[in-house]
Amino acid sequence: MVIKLATTKETRAIEEAADKAGISYKEMMERAGQAAANRALAMLNGIESPFVTILVGPGNNGGDGLVTGLLIKQANERAEVRFYLLKERAEDDPYIQVAKEAEIFIALSENDKDKRLLRNMVAQSDMVIDALFGIGIKLPLRDEAAQMLRAVKRGLNESTEQSDDQWAINPIATPSAKPQKPFVLAIDGPSGLDFDSGELDSAALFADETVTFIGAKPGLIRFPGADAVGKLTVANLGITDKVKPLKSVTNTLLDMQTVKERMPERPLNSSKRSFGRAMVVAGSINFVGAVHFSASAAYRTGAGLVSIATARPVTSLLASTTPEATWLLLPHDMGVISKEAAPIVLEEMGDRYSGMLIGPGLGQEETTRQFVYDLLGQDKGKSDSKKRHLGFMATSEEADNGEDDASNLPPLIIDADGLNVLSKDEKWWERLPENTILTPHIGEMSRLTGMEINDIEADRLDAVSKHAKKWKAIVLLKGAHTLIADVDGTVTVLPFKNDALATAGTGDVLSGIIVGLLAQGLKPYDAACVGGYIHGMAGEYAAQDLHPRSVIASDVVNHISAALTAITG
Repeated sequence: MVIKLATTKETRAIEEAADKAGISYKEMMERAGQAAANRALAMLNGIESPFVTILVGPGNNGGDGLVTGLLIKQANERAEVRFYLLKERAEDDPYIQVAKEAEIFIALSENDKDKRLLRNMVAQSDMVIDALFGIGIKLPLRDEAAQMLRAVKRGLNESTEQSDDQWAINPIATPSAKPQKPFVLAIDGPSGLDFDSGELDSAALFADETVTFIGAKPGLIRFPGADAVGKLTVANLGITDKVKPLKSVTNTLLDMQTVKERMPERPLNSSKRSFGRAMVVAGSINFVGAVHFSASAAYRTGAGLVSIATARPVTSLLASTTPEATWLLLPHDMGVISKEAAPIVLEEMGDRYSGMLIGPGLGQEETTRQFVYDLLGQDKGKSDSKKRHLGFMATSEEADNGEDDASNLPPLIIDADGLNVLSKDEKWWERLPENTILTPHIGEMSRLTGMEINDIEADRLDAVSKHAKKWKAIVLLKGAHTLIADVDGTVTVLPFKNDALATAGTGDVLSGIIVGLLAQGLKPYDAACVGGYIHGMAGEYAAQDLHPRSVIASDVVNHISAALTAITG
């Protein structure tokens, strides 16, 4: 299933088209309620008589919540389901009538002036379901809604308060003494979040998981709103299969099934040559580990052979830690690859490699800058508008007819110091081979674009899309919800937001994964998307086995196999 990223306006247009196609708004509401109930029941599995409080808004999102509660009760008669309404629903609301017939408790906010009842309901709950507001929300929240959400947050805190301070003294001795905080499930999105901008109201309720419908919305993956979303689950309600896609909806949220479909084939009757050769040009005397992380990640992702081109002193330090790799020893200047090394790398490349990585740990000295420029096929200081193919200068005939022969050149990824040395040159992007993959973090993106970090963060989607088109490159902007823009500006969003990956060396792991996939024959954009997903999932598994604070880059490498197992089965 391809998960589209649609604005609120686009989502409404899709709903309207679905209604015209025969899927009524009532049926969409019931499908949404079923999807939310399925997630709720999965989380409540193992609790014999769960207590569920459902916050019900006045609109369709509130209707989704009513359906969800009724389905939970239907699936588990012992469940204690209670509805708390922001406003009185219409007298003829069929779901309210069913709830009354089932003798389900219904409370109204205006009758609970101090919100004590609401706080008590929340504190007693195993789960709180937020169905107050959907895509129609307008910020700031009005007083009654804001008071209601603040009361919910107080109730959540009260559920974990201790009358005894023994937890502070010896938490290990009495692990069963601490009650579990209610699980918060948001329907479509957390109340208090703008679904387009990601803006958060001060009273916004933070969810542990959000079930959203039809497609993801930009505000769910934009910060600060993304902080309130928790785990994001998307249910398409069977709509996208029957409704013609809107031309304006081009961006997507990557899912595991799509990644599985894009994985390179791995036939049984194979040799190392079947899975490609990757060249990793990386490392200097002060950044030795980057070489190891990138090369190891390329191997762990399935590359048949990985060659490392690096300064000679780095080889002596790393050869025993990466024995699977072959080494190309390069001349150096005080432990940094010298500019004289470029012809050696180019001679080694020939047409034998199917993927190349330049950058991790290279350093930013002038000799490194010249080395990188020479690899890209242009003399220092030259920057004409003609695209060059890696390692080759255009012949006079090519210059005359405007054609280059890229058939013998490997797909390229530039990372880390490779990006830093490029950013020092005006119109640096004119040096790039076509479909080069760039993998900046936010600081590197700032240097490449000349934009302030805050301006990029204000709209990461727009920044990465606009510059991928300008540079005619594939741009992977690292961070929570990593963004990958193709040369036409189309963006793929990764579902991961994991602070365990915010540590030195994990970017080198990512670039190694991607070059490993390039080596195996994936097209550059697919390699960037699949590689980013594998990297994010490896980080998730590492954070499960270790505390997120304790995860280091080598842990991510060691969990690539777990990620691949989950993806490919």
